[in-house]
Formats: sequence, structure tokens, C-alpha cells
Amino acid sequence: MNKVYLGKLGKTVGLNGLIKIYLDTDFANHIKKGTVLLTNKKISLTVEKIDLDKGTALFATYNDCDSAKRLTNLELYTTIEATKEYCQLKKDEFFWFDIQNCSVFENEILLGSVTEIHRFPLNDYLEINVSEELQKKDLPKVFLIPYIKDEYILDVDIASKTIKVQNSYQILENS
Repeated sequence: MNKVYLGKLGKTVGLNGLIKIYLDTDFANHIKKGTVLLTNKKISLTVEKIDLDKGTALFATYNDCDSAKRLTNLELYTTIEATKEYCQLKKDEFFWFDIQNCSVFENEILLGSVTEIHRFPLNDYLEINVSEELQKKDLPKVFLIPYIKDEYILDVDIASKTIKVQNSYQILENS
């Protein structure tokens, strides 16, 4: 899948086509006038105006309440390419789509692979689909590892799609 989830559209605001926008991204500031967003209904939307403080947006050709109402509850996406082009990461920061499908190892033992990242208030968690070899030892099929650098996450190598962890096998055994 080449799409990156950004958020969802809500109800219209006023009569001029403004619509509530609920963003679920760490890079909301890269959405500006002229940015093209995709929806889950395969509609391309060009941002005419966005106010991140008020959580509202106006899209080109949706400049009245009736036309904007058709956008209510649509999910917003961008492309992986656009994300990589406009979003600057700091050291030891990674895009979720780069972390997904990474193999997770603890002391050379393959625990499994990352299937999803969950955001909880205090930390992000990696959802791990446990390797078949460990499942044969009556361990769970899925478990979560807190994404806490140095406590659980030792090294992330996107080029080789591997993540080295510690203290995670114990979580698996107790899941």
C-alpha cells in the first residue's frame, strides 16, 4: 500500500465549505495551500486553506456547505513519496511504514515481525506477529513491545528491515 493515513474529515463549519479536519499525524505542518490529499473514496482534494489551530480546512471546488457535506467522514491520505519528501526526521526517528514488516530479534532469536504500530498516551507500541518457531512452543501469536529506546529498542536498521530489542522475550512469555 502506497498511502499514509493522515486523519479524517468531520462536519462542515459555516456556509462557505469549511470542514472540520481531525489530523492524526506528527507532520501536520506540511499540509499547506496547494497540497493534494487523497481520500478512502479515491477523491483527490486540493487544500485551498487550512487552519491547524481551529482544525478546519477548505478544499478547492468544495466552496459551499452542500458540496463540502459530501466530504464528511472521509479518511485523508498522502503518499509515501510525498511524506518522505516533505517530512524531515531527526536522528533515531522513523516513519511507521518503514518500521512495519521489520524482523524483530532479541539475542539472535527471531521474535517475529512488526505488523502494526499502536499509539497510546504514554508510548507507542509495536505489534509483533510472533514467528512460527516460537508459536510452536505454545507462545502467543501476537504481542506488544513498548517503543522505548534503550529499555526495549536497541537498534533499528531500516535498510536491512531489522529491529534489535531486549527485555521483550519476557513480555512474549508473559503475554
